[in-house]
Parts: sequence; structure tokens; C-alpha cells
Amino acid sequence: MLDLKNMNLYNYEDIRVVHLELTEKCQATCPMCDRNVNGGADNPNLGLHELTVSDIQKILPPEFVKQLTKVYLCGNFGDPIVAADTLEVFTYLREQNKDLTLSMNTNAGAKKTDWWIELAKVFGDKGYVKFSFDGLADTNHLYRQGVNWDIAWRNALAFIGEGGRAHWDYLIFAHNEHQVEEAEAVAKETGFEKFIPKKTGRFFSTIRKTGKEEHQAMNKKGEKKQLLQKPKEQKYQNKATSQIIKLEEKHGSLEQYFDNVKIKCKVAEEKSMYLSAEGLILPCCWVAGSLYKFWQKPGENQVWELIQQSGGKDVFDAKKHGVKSVLNNEYFTGRLVEAWNKSNTHLGKPIVCAQKCGEEFDAFRAQFN
Repeated sequence: MLDLKNMNLYNYEDIRVVHLELTEKCQATCPMCDRNVNGGADNPNLGLHELTVSDIQKILPPEFVKQLTKVYLCGNFGDPIVAADTLEVFTYLREQNKDLTLSMNTNAGAKKTDWWIELAKVFGDKGYVKFSFDGLADTNHLYRQGVNWDIAWRNALAFIGEGGRAHWDYLIFAHNEHQVEEAEAVAKETGFEKFIPKKTGRFFSTIRKTGKEEHQAMNKKGEKKQLLQKPKEQKYQNKATSQIIKLEEKHGSLEQYFDNVKIKCKVAEEKSMYLSAEGLILPCCWVAGSLYKFWQKPGENQVWELIQQSGGKDVFDAKKHGVKSVLNNEYFTGRLVEAWNKSNTHLGKPIVCAQKCGEEFDAFRAQFN
């Protein structure tokens, strides 16, 4: 557990894991992704930034890469397969650290098979890809809008065929819960190393701070598409989101729970940092993801307030200042941990930290239980 007496989140020398968002671009329009508005119009606050291999070589120099144990490409908005330099970035990282675990999350609906074959070679046995397949040929597209199943499946098989280690991430909704067992059997037959049925925590409104039962998907034309619903079977439901009523009864409201709860920071324990496609270093994807919500003007929430109090967005820019300089900023050396100890969210206790790393409500980890 993080020692709150030590106000330092972590030091440069402590970092062992980098969560890297290489791009904000994606060919898919998943309805619960903040890159778009419910699967329709693009998020107006995004600049569609992307890091190049030259950026990565500068931000993550060889001596820093050598101290790492894992680099994984996931992020908030984009898919690594859409970035121009993904394979080159992985190659650079592997050349600097032969023991480094490399991984990425992807919908797999882009690139040709030879790209996937080369990726398997670069990864070797110390890397894996998490394929986000939320159903089978007849259901995957209902959430993964814009993803061609035939292309995605072809690419997964090419990666596995070259010896790549593949994990199947399966978000469970009402429309695909009947296929969980069939998909798991297919995964075993085709050589996936793991099948991970995820009890999605997406049925929680970050705007209203409450649970929800359904989510209306849209398309680029502004037309209503499928109505996404929570799984009907209790065994597939996220236990954390199901406990919201109990939290409200115990604390009076969910807002009061956020005021009261002790924060146990996941990335402080993991010694992990987040590098955004904009080149910003922040503790985690949840904090970074709070910068550009489509319903909120940038600069108008607690995350922005802490950033401004720490010198402004520019001081978090690793392309300009490097990792060591950013981590020496007062945000990491005391201001964030100090904010966790505020008596309530109105006085500056970060709601995003209380929501994602509060000890009594963890919709993220509950996905896997």
C-alpha cells in the first residue's frame, strides 16, 4: 500500500510499467468510447494526436527502457493498429530490452496479415495481444461498430499462426451473453492463450455518477442504432455497479462515498505511468481520460484544476521536457497525494481517483471477478 506520509507518488527510477497511448485515431466507433459521442459524431475536444517512433525514442530513451518490465499500448481513444509507427515502436522497445513484456489491446480490424506476422516475431514469447472481440461474426459489430469481423479474425489467426500469444477480451452485453461459452470454445480451438470474459463496468454514468441499465448507440449520421443493455444473467453482471445502491445507503449518496472513501492508487503500487498520444505524462488513463470528455469543455474539471495549479499542461509534455523533468513536477512530488487527503471533493479531492481507486467501489477489477 502507498505510504501517504510520503507525498511523492513515485520517482523516475521507480517506474517499471508504461501505459502508452500511441494515437487518438481509430477506425471503429464503439458507442461507449470517449473518442466519439455514443458512436456518432467525433469528440470535438480531441486533436487526433499521434506519437511517432522518433517521439518514443526521445521520450523513452534506451537507459529508461532498460529499467522497465512492461510497456502496453491501450489508451483512451485510439487503437494502436491505426498508428503509422506501431510496429517500429515495438521493434525499438524490443531492441533496448530483450526481457521487456510488450502488449497491446486492439479491435484487430486493420493492417494486412504480413504486418501481424511481423508483430508476432517482434513480440516473441515475451509479448501478447489482447484482441477485443465482443461476440462472434454475427454480434461483434454491435458494439465494435465499424470493425469488419472477417478482417479482424483473419488478422488474429495470422498472429497466432506465427506463434503470437493471443488473449481474447470479451465484453459481455445482453446481446452477446448467449455466446460466451461458444466463443470460449472457439478461442481454445484456434490457439488463443487466454479467454477473458469481462463483466463490463461501462454501465455507470460518469456524468450523473450513478448506474444505468442501457446505452443508446448512434451512427455517424446521427441515427439510433442498437440499444446496448447490461447482461441479463447475474453471473455476467459487474458486481461493483450492482453495489451502487448499497454504497448510497451506507454513505447517504454516491457523492458522499467519494468524499469519505480512502484512495488506494493502483498505478502508485504498480509503479506505472501513462503517456498520452499528445505526449503528456500523467499517472493513469483515467486521469488522462478526464481531460477531453465530449460533454465538457477542456479546463473545467478537477483534473484540469490540479494541472493548472502545478504549472499548466505544458509542464506535463514529455516531448518538450522528458520523463524525469515531468515526474519532478510538484504534481507528482506532492500535490496529487495531498489532494487525495482532502476532506471532500468540493475542497479538491479528485472524484476520478475516488471513483477508480476507492477501496469500496472498483468497477474495473470487478470485470474479472
